[in-house]
Amino acid sequence: MIVSGVRCLLMVLLCSAILVACNRPETSHTPVIVHASSPSLPATGDALVEGTIGEASTLIPLLATDSASHEVAGQIYNGLVKYDKNLNIVGDLAKSFDISDDGLTITFHLHHGVKWHDGAPFTSRDVIYTYRVTIDPKTPTAYAEDFKQVKNITAPDSFTIRVSYNSPFAPALASWGMNILPAHLLEGKDITKSPLARNPIGTGPYRFKEWVSGQKIELEANNDYFEGRPYIDRIVYRIIPDTSTMFMELKAGAIDLMDLTPVQYARQTESKEFTSRFNKYRYPSSSYLYMGYNLRHPLFGDKRVRQALTAAINKDELIQGVLFGMGQKAYGPIIPGRWAYNPAVKDIAYDPKHAAELLAQAGWKEKNSAGILVKDGKPFTFTILTNQGNQQRLMTAQIIQQRLLQVGIDVKIRVVEWAAFLKEFINKGNFEVVLLAWSVSQDPDMFDVWDSSKTKPGELNFIGYNNPEVDRLLVEGRSTFNIEKRKKAYFRIQDILADEQPYTFLYVPDALPVVSARFRGVKPAPAGIGYNQNKWYVPKNEQVY
Repeated sequence: MIVSGVRCLLMVLLCSAILVACNRPETSHTPVIVHASSPSLPATGDALVEGTIGEASTLIPLLATDSASHEVAGQIYNGLVKYDKNLNIVGDLAKSFDISDDGLTITFHLHHGVKWHDGAPFTSRDVIYTYRVTIDPKTPTAYAEDFKQVKNITAPDSFTIRVSYNSPFAPALASWGMNILPAHLLEGKDITKSPLARNPIGTGPYRFKEWVSGQKIELEANNDYFEGRPYIDRIVYRIIPDTSTMFMELKAGAIDLMDLTPVQYARQTESKEFTSRFNKYRYPSSSYLYMGYNLRHPLFGDKRVRQALTAAINKDELIQGVLFGMGQKAYGPIIPGRWAYNPAVKDIAYDPKHAAELLAQAGWKEKNSAGILVKDGKPFTFTILTNQGNQQRLMTAQIIQQRLLQVGIDVKIRVVEWAAFLKEFINKGNFEVVLLAWSVSQDPDMFDVWDSSKTKPGELNFIGYNNPEVDRLLVEGRSTFNIEKRKKAYFRIQDILADEQPYTFLYVPDALPVVSARFRGVKPAPAGIGYNQNKWYVPKNEQVY
């Protein structure tokens, strides 16, 4: 469901992972900085306190499907590769890699001298273990499919990994951005019962220090990090499940980094006092908000109903009213401006009259005394489920609620704490409609979200979408290196989803992070601002922790 952290290249829910600019005239291709601090010499020390709405579910990233977990895990673990500031794939635990002429074999040359946080050496054994536990049917992970494509994996020596594929697999290289796990602590044990879930051991720039449930997760700098010790001594993730409270904590100096809401960005951060203390940024995110229908529910089995719901929602109203114009409409699962985006995809325009016609075609013709549509004696009513603490989503749900009422649909809104939201509702399929967001990687492969085989508990196709043509196209799109062939597959997928509307694709918001001005070294790039966090620092005379 999410993915977050600069090192994680997987697709997951609700995350601020890899960020890329979209082709819009009003937005630069690199993040816009609103205030800049003067240069100074790097210094070690201090702490970065980041506000987060949700609490991590586990710090074993292979088992996590939420952004809060991946955000923290991204500081603790590394993959073999990662994205650089310009969104090119470069080595991470692999100092280099070679790809065969036919694209079917990748050889990774691992860094020597890398240590796990407990002092054990990192070797190819850890990579082999991570691969094996990922594809193990007993491992409850959403990320196995990419690694099931591997024909053979070998370790010619302690610092070389060779991976071969039977046929072209386009996401192959990027997939090795998965976090590598410590074989010496996990081999031969049940990963689902490992203490690493609450006390992780990684190779990353920060070591785990403390987790106080419901309050904070604290990390400390890894003095032995193979790329050099981070300048900042500690990162503290403070769990504050309300953006208004979080903003007050920011202004009070109790946190240093958070994602602003559009109203905060546009109206509450313009004073000289604020701009002297904080730097704020704006750039198109790589996530989209959607309203997802539980396709196992009888209300949503008819695509005309789903089309009607989309036609009844004014996306422009949402962008202006919720985002203050800081975003763009979503037309499908590919972010506009990406190479795989289909510019000819047909969006269902806002048209309440057309919505009513579609509903009537689906049998929803009569209304009761309250003005609610009725069919077979049952009113058209459902609940939108979303997560606690996200004011944007709540406002979006409230506007949708009013628009749907106008066409005779009674909508209730339920807001649930994040951990319970995942465990009790999403993973169990216990919902009617969800309001959520996906963060998507640079590669357009979306097999895990849309393939009909990925509907088991804990997997990402939790709405139960099933279309044989989409299944075939998903395989075609990931099974060739030819860009034009991949485009053809993904363009068609977007056309199908635009017609079937398993989601109502709502909008792509701009990312709006704000950072305390005492932090230097923050350099906006196509990858956002988090790609070089190890190089952020605070001058000695400005350190507060």
